[in-house]
Amino acid sequence: MTFEIVNGDITTIGTEAVVNAANSALQCGGGVCGAIFSAAGERELQQECDKLGWCEPGNAVITSGYALSKYVIHAVGPIWYGGDHGEESLLRSCYTNSLKLAKEHGVKSIAFPLISSGIYGYPQEEAEAVATGAINEFLKGNDDCDMKVYLVKFS
Repeated sequence: MTFEIVNGDITTIGTEAVVNAANSALQCGGGVCGAIFSAAGERELQQECDKLGWCEPGNAVITSGYALSKYVIHAVGPIWYGGDHGEESLLRSCYTNSLKLAKEHGVKSIAFPLISSGIYGYPQEEAEAVATGAINEFLKGNDDCDMKVYLVKFS
């Protein structure tokens, strides 16, 4: 397993799975979510998300990736309310639950954005620290999993 932080566009990384910073209703949004839907094929991806219906903050669901990748994992991050409302725990769960789904589906490479650091307002440095900690913790506890993990910072 390897973990790398890169600058770039998550829709051009070329991994088997791309993680979408999703909203609970699993609807196409702006920012990284809109870019992922657009790259995957908005109509098809939205139809599959509509069938799933809902995902709670801190959790993740998996769909086909259509034109983008083999899979899109939709992780619902917390809205930032100042850090005293369980945001860190929920954000950490997003990464852990996404990696668990990826492992269950035999994913060999996965790209994450900085979940919740856009319109949800999570401070970027803190979001990166949570992401890095959660990913490294998962990798240490899953030596049997051969996966390349990328944290993609938009540039």
